[in-house]
Amino acid sequence: MASTEFLAQYLPILIFIAIASVVAGAAVFLSLVVAKQKPDPEKLSAYECGFDAFDDARHKFDVRFYLVAILFIIFDLEVAFLFPWAVTLGKIGMFGFWSMVCFLGVLTVGFIYEWKKGALDWE
Repeated sequence: MASTEFLAQYLPILIFIAIASVVAGAAVFLSLVVAKQKPDPEKLSAYECGFDAFDDARHKFDVRFYLVAILFIIFDLEVAFLFPWAVTLGKIGMFGFWSMVCFLGVLTVGFIYEWKKGALDWE
């Protein structure tokens, strides 16, 4: 008896997965049927982060690619810290609020610094 109640709790999740699969499948199928399918060599070519594909694996990348990747990771982690903080804000009180304000302040100062240094300029 308990196992049927346990499985019944997962029924809405299974229904959601089934509906999502049908909608995704329909979107892919309709795009294949309705959209124009005229690939050209430019669309079929490999794309390597803004420049043509190359054969040598020891080709040097521009440092800007690494800089953009590091900046993305920094600000992505900032957002990852904001979600649990927002969920538990009622429990952690003012100390938690001001701790996050300090954290965001440090990140804002870092963001302004890299902006002034031109780290966000691509050219």
